[in-house]
Amino acid sequence: MALDVSTEQKNGIAKISLAGELDAASAGDFRSAIEQVAQEQPRRLVLMMNKLTFMASAGLRVLVFTKQKMGRDVDIYLVGAHDAVLETIEMTGFHESVVMLDYYDADQIEG
Repeated sequence: MALDVSTEQKNGIAKISLAGELDAASAGDFRSAIEQVAQEQPRRLVLMMNKLTFMASAGLRVLVFTKQKMGRDVDIYLVGAHDAVLETIEMTGFHESVVMLDYYDADQIEG
């Protein structure tokens, strides 16, 4: 299954929705979306992962790039990651660098 990436930005919050499989072949699409939203200098980045079924190490490298690209002042939220994706994130300790949420909580993210 291919990766579908969609972006939206509103009130300083960038949201990227990922659906499908994030592997070496599709990591470039994700990275392009990160570069696109970074130009707007959001104060928060939300990665909607509830429809992401698989993430390879190439996807994890893009997450690390995301953290570097956005800088320390931008809060990054990973929302709804399934167990297989979450395991990859936790195995590397990357979950310590972001806010992990089971579902989108507008009060917590937008507040």
